[in-house]
Amino acid sequence: MTARPDLRDAVRGCFRVDGRVQGVFFRVSACTEARRLGITGWVRNLPDGSVETVAEGLPDQVQAYLAWCRRGPPHAQVRGVSEGYAPATGEFLGFVVRV
Repeated sequence: MTARPDLRDAVRGCFRVDGRVQGVFFRVSACTEARRLGITGWVRNLPDGSVETVAEGLPDQVQAYLAWCRRGPPHAQVRGVSEGYAPATGEFLGFVVRV
């Protein structure tokens, strides 16, 4: 299990990824990358074909995850990522794929 960072230093990134991001293992790959980076949160498909993800961790971890989201897994074609930030809540124990 990933140790959660001190909330005083942690941030929450809320990202929406547009493009060819469903049916290309984006969620599973995002989960693997988030866990590798040591961040917590979730990722899910949206009905319009985009992917939404929330990530909490230290700023450099969240920015590394955002950089990965801008590329995605090998068969993804990311057109853009909208991003928003808030203070971390510490509510997540790990990183999961939401259905």
